[in-house]
Amino acid sequence: MPQKLATVILLLCWFAVSMPAQVNYCLVIHGGAGTCTGMTDSMRAAYTRALNEVLQAGNNLLKNGGSALDAVEQAVCMLEDNPLFNAGKGSVLNAEGHVEMDAAIMSGTDLGCGAVASVHSVKNPVSLARKVMLQTRHVLLVGEGAEKFARECGMPTADSSYFTTPKQLEVFKKLKSRKGTVGAVALDRQGNLAAATSTGGLAGKMPGRVGDTPLIGAGTYANNSTCAISCTGTGELFIRNSVAFRVSALMEYKKLSLHDAVSQVVYSVLQPGDGGCIAVDKAGNYSMECNTQCMFRGVVNSEGVFMTAIDRTAMKTQ
Repeated sequence: MPQKLATVILLLCWFAVSMPAQVNYCLVIHGGAGTCTGMTDSMRAAYTRALNEVLQAGNNLLKNGGSALDAVEQAVCMLEDNPLFNAGKGSVLNAEGHVEMDAAIMSGTDLGCGAVASVHSVKNPVSLARKVMLQTRHVLLVGEGAEKFARECGMPTADSSYFTTPKQLEVFKKLKSRKGTVGAVALDRQGNLAAATSTGGLAGKMPGRVGDTPLIGAGTYANNSTCAISCTGTGELFIRNSVAFRVSALMEYKKLSLHDAVSQVVYSVLQPGDGGCIAVDKAGNYSMECNTQCMFRGVVNSEGVFMTAIDRTAMKTQ
């Protein structure tokens, strides 16, 4: 009997060691950074409701074992479908009054990534970016090449009236510059990280202008050994400073914590008013830092955290 008991105990120990441990999950989202000037209470409420809906859907996916990659794609698709945000349906117009959208997605598991730029008819550019990652040997497709690939994949498309909302027409007529992006980063129960970002770009931009969003390492990056990052702000500055990869590199090579790495980049490398980023590391620590007046953002995780904020000082990094 003692020998049988010992055998059972050894088998239980073996199963415990061989079974992959479930880790905490976390989803962080953003809907762009900039100024809050002129925002009414009703507008704030609308943005908050939108962020809450995205977080709730992401929480349901991740707590049931969904992948980080699925979570960030779903989150960004929901933000692209909401005309409140400068991505997908709410995209701003370029100098000629047309929509040109960019998006990227990246898996921290194997550094797999895909991106598209200057697309004008694809309803959800982030999903097309994932198709580029999974179905081609390329990373970035642009313009008509990306549009053709979308048609070949059977991606949902729409004419310009879908993207050109009355709000963006008003912005275009006033020639008022506006920057904004949407993004998501996630850690799933399997310990994998992913990041996704999408944008309509800069209002009144030159046709063909591409910012940091679809450039891996500039506006989007994910690596299981460090973190996942999605950026928002003045794209040219994020490109010049390789912001997303820089955060990861500071963690990998200087052994900084997620909080310290993000803070160093946002507050020491970038200048006030440039923008911000969201990030999550392999341990589930998250960061949402910006040097602008506001950044639409939120977080949900397996430890019961569920928060959204708009103003820069409203919510502190974990």
